[in-house]
Amino acid sequence: AWAARSVRERAAVLLRFHDLLLERQDEVLDLVQSETGKVRLHAHEEVLAVAVAARHYGRKAPAYLRSKRHTGAIPVLTKVTELRHPRGVVGQIAPWNYPLELSVGDALPALVSGNALVTKPDTQTALTALWARELLVEAGLPPEVWQMVIGEGPVVGPVVVAQADYVSFTGSTRTGREVARGAAARLIGCSLELGGKNAMLVLDDADLDKAAEGAVRAAFSSAGQLCISVERLYVHEAVADAFLERFVARTRAVRLGCHLAYGAEMGSLVSRRQLEVVTEHVGEAVAKGATVLAGGRARPDVGPLFFEPTVLDGVRSSMTVCTEETFGPVVSVYRFSDEDEAVRRANATPYGLNSSVWSRDGRRARRVAARLRTGTVNINEGYAPAYGSVQSPMGGMGESGIGRRHGTEGVLKFTESQTVAHQRLLPMAPSRGMSDASYAAFMNVSLKALKLLRFR
Repeated sequence: AWAARSVRERAAVLLRFHDLLLERQDEVLDLVQSETGKVRLHAHEEVLAVAVAARHYGRKAPAYLRSKRHTGAIPVLTKVTELRHPRGVVGQIAPWNYPLELSVGDALPALVSGNALVTKPDTQTALTALWARELLVEAGLPPEVWQMVIGEGPVVGPVVVAQADYVSFTGSTRTGREVARGAAARLIGCSLELGGKNAMLVLDDADLDKAAEGAVRAAFSSAGQLCISVERLYVHEAVADAFLERFVARTRAVRLGCHLAYGAEMGSLVSRRQLEVVTEHVGEAVAKGATVLAGGRARPDVGPLFFEPTVLDGVRSSMTVCTEETFGPVVSVYRFSDEDEAVRRANATPYGLNSSVWSRDGRRARRVAARLRTGTVNINEGYAPAYGSVQSPMGGMGESGIGRRHGTEGVLKFTESQTVAHQRLLPMAPSRGMSDASYAAFMNVSLKALKLLRFR
């Protein structure tokens, strides 16, 4: 029944959800903070992102999903229409770090396309996803269309992959490989947003005050538990000292807090295990010779899962923090001498999710950006402009994933295309009485005529 509704009817549910979400945001802000430990401003970013996505797909879905006419094999005589059908049941496996945005943000285009949805939220942050589902039902979604299954990933995840018609996964690269293998075995499609080791490049003509402030946001938002956050910071050697003076001072001034109110700048990690990973990465780097310029330690006096925003210098390739995703408030600083070196080192990773370029010269920054092997590049910001531009695709290259969210690609991936070709008047074969040779000659002349008429 849901798929039988018109796209406009389904889109209207998203628009009502947009309004309800903004009206009742305080409820979910408390939930997100309680489950993740992030500060209220960063929780509010999730509300904004989901509201923007709901309004975008609520307004644009009819255009994205409408049938389209194409030029046929024989113009005028061949009428071709491209239709879009829902895939059926979409299986979604959502992560813990952005429990509202990365569950609902991907659920909305799947649902507006006419699919049913089965979501496995992370057990650490399941209440946020359940709240969002209830709100969408209140907005008019039939309750049976979106189901949630709560359970441990190794138990529930394979079952979702084994029964869905399409799989949407956000999480680690290691688990993403398992999801991809399961989908491939069944010959079903999947989209995967995976890990990243994202780089920020500060060129020698950058505004250093703005770059330092931007680096704090890019590295420490949500305590660094953001797939598109910056963990590698490349600074031109001519401005490295001046930049680091600003950046380190700003990092040391970051306000930590765990209260359910605005004001704090960075919250806690989500779990004891995540705190252990961050502690291990920093400890190993220091033991092998890295220097801590700021932070570098847990803060149990603030809360049991807090770790200071940390800046490391002297990091080498033998250190885990150099090559593996930490997923915490830790950034390593490296110096470069020219653009070629900066681009080469930024691209020297199997990941390719997000990057950032800082320069006063927009043309120069765009030139550098085009050379970076990442799905999104932000100029004079860390991650927000590209991610917030919901009409444009967002996703990773290399080991950072397959497929895109947002825009046309973000909704069409949840559909199957069907081409309907209606041949009229003349057949696509020799007419009765026409020899094969005459038919071939006629088609050759026709192709040349079509070229002149710019049909082909």
